[in-house]
Amino acid sequence: MEKEIVNRVANSKLITFNLEDHYPEGKRVFFDIKDWLLEGIVLREKEFRNFVQNHNWEQYQDNYVALGCSTDAIVPAWAYMLVTSHLTPYAKMVITGDLEQLETVIYQKIIDELDVSELKDKPVIVKGCSEKPVPQNAYLMLMQKLQPLVKSLMYGEACSSVPLFKKR
Repeated sequence: MEKEIVNRVANSKLITFNLEDHYPEGKRVFFDIKDWLLEGIVLREKEFRNFVQNHNWEQYQDNYVALGCSTDAIVPAWAYMLVTSHLTPYAKMVITGDLEQLETVIYQKIIDELDVSELKDKPVIVKGCSEKPVPQNAYLMLMQKLQPLVKSLMYGEACSSVPLFKKR
């Protein structure tokens, strides 16, 4: 007598949450202002303002932009603010930092705005191994958002998950 193979994962109440499903499309750009500094380290206001005024800002349409300086130059806050004032009409988001920080800020906004009420008192598994660049911090932010709400929280795949939290 043959026994029927039962897919217990498919029949479980386990809900899979994939951060990759929330990845927003749009090019990510690191805007390095060192090229607008004298020898890459000294900001001269008049020349800097000329660069800003004559730059083609439209090329950043619908991009996510991280502003930074790859040299050890001390860049005043107003310089980043001036560049941002020209990027704002075009870019989806502008931050000061690198591309990893940019992804973290993007995901912070996404996670803050997520409605996860349907996950209340349910077992949830956060899918790992994404093909898109989901930052490590996004998983921590998601953990903090879900833990007070869910019955249990795991990480990985249903066939090989790591238990992280279980409500008592």
